[in-house]
Amino acid sequence: MESRDLRKLGLKVTHPRMRVLELLEQARPRHMTAEDIYRKLVDDGDEIGLATVYRVLTQFEAAGLVLKHNFEGGHAVYELDRGDHHDHMVDIDTGKIIEFENAEIEALQHKIAAEYGYEIEAHALVLYVRKKK
Repeated sequence: MESRDLRKLGLKVTHPRMRVLELLEQARPRHMTAEDIYRKLVDDGDEIGLATVYRVLTQFEAAGLVLKHNFEGGHAVYELDRGDHHDHMVDIDTGKIIEFENAEIEALQHKIAAEYGYEIEAHALVLYVRKKK
């Protein structure tokens, strides 16, 4: 994403916004906490405070640029909204977040909603998992 794209969303182009955006674009895995972003900024020599990181993430969420997930037992994590739908598995022992897509699950959810007389407008599926022993 470029600075002109931020302006289209009604956001001024500032150094903190551009740096947070850059880190989210490069994130591997794609989910980062505000603290992860802050630590990376500090490691890179950026003088951007944690409160600023939270403020930027809140602005990005309000503008539809990022998705915020509050998985049970963990901190809020953020990822860029790339427009592709996916679901999540969270390893309850390690906190690792695994993204997945499954056409059968998607179809079944729509079928169930239709059986009750509804259409799905939006949904989020999170599976809490543990490695088999």
